[in-house]
Amino acid sequence: MKYIVQKKPLNYDGSQLQSLFAYKNFGLKGDSIIVFRGSCRVELNEMVDMEDVLAQDWIYSKDMLHFIVEHFEMDLEKTIIRQRLLIATIKEKLEELGVATLRRSGDDLYEADRKLSVSISTLSPVSTLIHCGLNVSNEGTPVPTIGLENLHVHDVLSLGESVARHYCNEVLSMRLARCKVRGVQ
Repeated sequence: MKYIVQKKPLNYDGSQLQSLFAYKNFGLKGDSIIVFRGSCRVELNEMVDMEDVLAQDWIYSKDMLHFIVEHFEMDLEKTIIRQRLLIATIKEKLEELGVATLRRSGDDLYEADRKLSVSISTLSPVSTLIHCGLNVSNEGTPVPTIGLENLHVHDVLSLGESVARHYCNEVLSMRLARCKVRGVQ
């Protein structure tokens, strides 16, 4: 599994959650994670989460740290587990930076009732995909949120790289763990 941190801002509108996004845009073939920073505005027609569509919710943040993960497997349940691993990794990395006030609920992070993250997993015709966005700023968001700025996290792309590296290492470690055990009868 490979990752890349895109230094140039890239805005997220939901259309980036597609198979081969990393390969088409960054030359990364295979399982990958792309980290970038930019605004987020996902209208109802680009929404993957049908709960949000039915509730007529939309997603907006003027500045987010984004992660797009692609695994070339077709097991959505495994991808949801990986999504939660990604969220747990983010929480762990923020704790290492001194942020001890967050709680994880499912695939999101909160401080009290204020949401730090958005996250979704889905299937494409050839892979499974995860998008996770962390508010950098919470200005103008449509629901109560907290941002990395409020948590005094300023080196946002370094946080993103640390998360991506740790996630890739976890995935590799899990794959290798499968190779060291013998079958039982």
